[in-house]
Amino acid sequence: MEILSLIGRSKELFFNDVKKQEEELGQIVSSSSFLVIGGAGSIGQATVKEIFKRGPKKLHVVDISENNLVELVRDIRSSYGYIEGDFRTFALDISSEEYDMFIENDGKYDYVLNLSALKHVRSEKDPYTLMRMINVNILNTEKTLKQAITKKAKKYFCVSTDKAANPVNMMGASKRIMEMFLMRRSEQIKISTARFANVAFSDGSLLHGFDQRIKKQQPIVAPNDVKRYFVTPKESGELCLMSCIFGENRDIFFPKLSEELHLITFSDIAIKYLKSLGYEAFICKSEDEARELVEKLPEKGKWPCLFVSSDTTGEKDFEEFFTSKETLDLARFENLGIIKNEAAYREEELNFFTKQIQKIKAQKKWGKQEIVDLFREMIPDFDHLETGKYLDNKM
Repeated sequence: MEILSLIGRSKELFFNDVKKQEEELGQIVSSSSFLVIGGAGSIGQATVKEIFKRGPKKLHVVDISENNLVELVRDIRSSYGYIEGDFRTFALDISSEEYDMFIENDGKYDYVLNLSALKHVRSEKDPYTLMRMINVNILNTEKTLKQAITKKAKKYFCVSTDKAANPVNMMGASKRIMEMFLMRRSEQIKISTARFANVAFSDGSLLHGFDQRIKKQQPIVAPNDVKRYFVTPKESGELCLMSCIFGENRDIFFPKLSEELHLITFSDIAIKYLKSLGYEAFICKSEDEARELVEKLPEKGKWPCLFVSSDTTGEKDFEEFFTSKETLDLARFENLGIIKNEAAYREEELNFFTKQIQKIKAQKKWGKQEIVDLFREMIPDFDHLETGKYLDNKM
């Protein structure tokens, strides 16, 4: 399965930019040490591979998923073999005391890359998962930032999201607030980040779900009115590494919009994906029809699909990587754009946010609305779209 063709492209987006910088990139990586937090997720694994194949002095990978770390090691050994540097993985929760001891007893890295995140819009469906999103996306970022400063790291890189630009959902808003915390610490450590397009076939994504539905002999469901930009997993790793190594303080990297990157609907990708497997998409009118036909149609070379309009909470009508208020550098790279930032933050506002979250947690019970209200205090133009409908209520 060729991912590029499925998302409507024939060329790798960042090929020329990486090629032009390859000599310097290789020299820096091979003489440096790296800690990758959340390194066993889809973007994390892609980034770890980009670092590993350039022979770093030290590469430590931390992730809460023991199984994904095992697969990462198997994948790297099968693809690239071994390096002379110190390559190890650690199955740790970065919120834990064990992780703190891990950093206390080593923690000496030139580059710290934080790729851990709760990335799904559906994670705002209940107040408890929403609070974990705040812990992972905001509070753990602040914690690992402070540790990187204490241990005198050269650079801290963190993944943001396109949904942080004019956010309409809590995930995007949490990343926007995270960027505020990054700006504060940028006066103590050099930081850079990246706003992403969707990573095609990443773990938990709708496109990854297509693959799972085929394996489990189930219908494919996708929205036919939602268009998104997509990058491949390899491109996601290149974007992270380029921002980490070449980003100046407070830079936010993003994929440039060009003929090489265009919007495509999930339903169009589903049709292309099925065709690549030898199936024709058969459009159904209901979930019941789709479930019923999945037992009969595949043997005839057809696969039942339900393509519907989106009406769930937090779905953004369009994608954007930057706002009209942000300053851009579009000249440095061919297909990488850069948002240039000043250290714009309000100390009292960030302290207020932290104290309010602590106060809400101390209640032992909270509702989603009080967190939404707090987010609106942090982001006055936060246009949260609440429909009362969530993806977990659909097939």
